[in-house]
Amino acid sequence: MLTIFINCFIIITIYATLWFVVALIKKRNDVADIAWGLGYIIICGYLFTTNKSSPVLLLLYSLVTLWGLRLSVHIYLRNKNKNEDFRYLAWRKEWGKTFYWRSYGQVFLLQGVLLIIIISPLINAAISGVQHWNTLTLIGTVCWLIGFYFQTLADWQLSVFIKHKKIPGTIMQSGLWKYSRHPNYFGEIMMWWGIFIISLPLSNSIFFIISPLTITLFLVFVSGVPLLENKYANNPAFKKYKKRTSKLIPMPVKKV
Repeated sequence: MLTIFINCFIIITIYATLWFVVALIKKRNDVADIAWGLGYIIICGYLFTTNKSSPVLLLLYSLVTLWGLRLSVHIYLRNKNKNEDFRYLAWRKEWGKTFYWRSYGQVFLLQGVLLIIIISPLINAAISGVQHWNTLTLIGTVCWLIGFYFQTLADWQLSVFIKHKKIPGTIMQSGLWKYSRHPNYFGEIMMWWGIFIISLPLSNSIFFIISPLTITLFLVFVSGVPLLENKYANNPAFKKYKKRTSKLIPMPVKKV
């Protein structure tokens, strides 16, 4: 088990380093967001070669590959011909002379470590071997499909809104965004809980609950929700939107 985890870490370290070089050439660190989803596909490809794949393992690889490919393509199209994402621009100014080594460590290598933690249920599944279809396979797959629906639709709705937005400061408040301020993050979290549920029948799987917990805590308290909420904190329209709309889990609109 340890050997495969170490190999995955080595692969991702090399992968992250290559993307850091790309970032230096492009002079924009937000290429890390494109690399995020593709990194999971690289690991799935490696795991596929390590063991005889069962139908459930193939399902896991397929779900993660579909998620990673869609996300990376979406982010590439979103960032194309635009300035560097506001988060990375802020760090570029904040880090000053330490920008380069902090970018490598705190953006690319850290992302690699998080990637290994989050994909750990798949690594455990590849090591454990054959897994047969069961009730948890169905439950986890349904959970993943709900999450994929929310993330894909929310991203599409937001991209259409931004494309046609005419008044600066206007906030997206329709579609799935009417019921959640971050429906795309809700979808992301649902998908990784689904992956964990599918892997639950395998030995030692309960220890890899660290995967969905990590992505949940990271998006809700660290890099996802807080950064975007702070960005719009002084926006009057967002203040009203915040009072009546659930932060993450889609809920009926509150009367205020």
